[in-house]
Amino acid sequence: MSEKNPWVVNDVSTEYENPWIRVDHHDVTNPAGNPGVYGKVHFKNRAVGVVPISDNGDTWLVGQYRFPLDEYHWEIPMGGAPVNESAEDCAIRELHEETGLQCTTLTLLSRVHLSNCITDEEGILFVATGLTEGVSEPEETEVLTIRRVPFEEAFQMSQDGRITDALSVLALTQIRLKGLA
Repeated sequence: MSEKNPWVVNDVSTEYENPWIRVDHHDVTNPAGNPGVYGKVHFKNRAVGVVPISDNGDTWLVGQYRFPLDEYHWEIPMGGAPVNESAEDCAIRELHEETGLQCTTLTLLSRVHLSNCITDEEGILFVATGLTEGVSEPEETEVLTIRRVPFEEAFQMSQDGRITDALSVLALTQIRLKGLA
C-alpha cells in the first residue's frame, strides 16, 4: 500500500468563493491514468468544538436553527477558527460566546477531518473543565437556546438521533469511551 498521491492535477480553477469557503474545480488524471474532474470545498476556518464538563458531570448544549438543513439542532458549543486564531483560543471564545462559561482547563480531545472525500475541513475538539458561569454573548447570526444537562443525557441524545451534528456526536462519544465524564 502506497501513501504517495496517485492523482495528477492538470489544472485548477476557483468556481465560487465567499468569506467562509472556496470551491475549486480540478482537472485531473485519476489513479487509473484516465482524465477526470474533482471538486473540492476549501474551508477558510477550522471547526472547533468544546464540551464543558462541570464538577458534578453536567454539560451544556446549544440549540439553534441550522440554515443549510432547515432544522433546529442541539450541539456542543462550537465555531470557526480563522487561520490567525489558535484552536484553543477559538474554543475558549466560543465557549464564552455561546454559553457564558469560562474555564480554567482546556484539554485537546481529538483532531478529525469531516467529509474528507470533498472537503479539507478540519475539526478540533476540546474538553473544558474548571467552569465559571457568566452571560453568553452570541454573534448576530445566532439565536441560541442553552441547556445544562447531565452528561449521560447529552450522550444518549448523540446516540438516539436527537443530536446529529458530527462533531458533537464524536466528542460526546469519545468523552464517554475515555471515561472523562
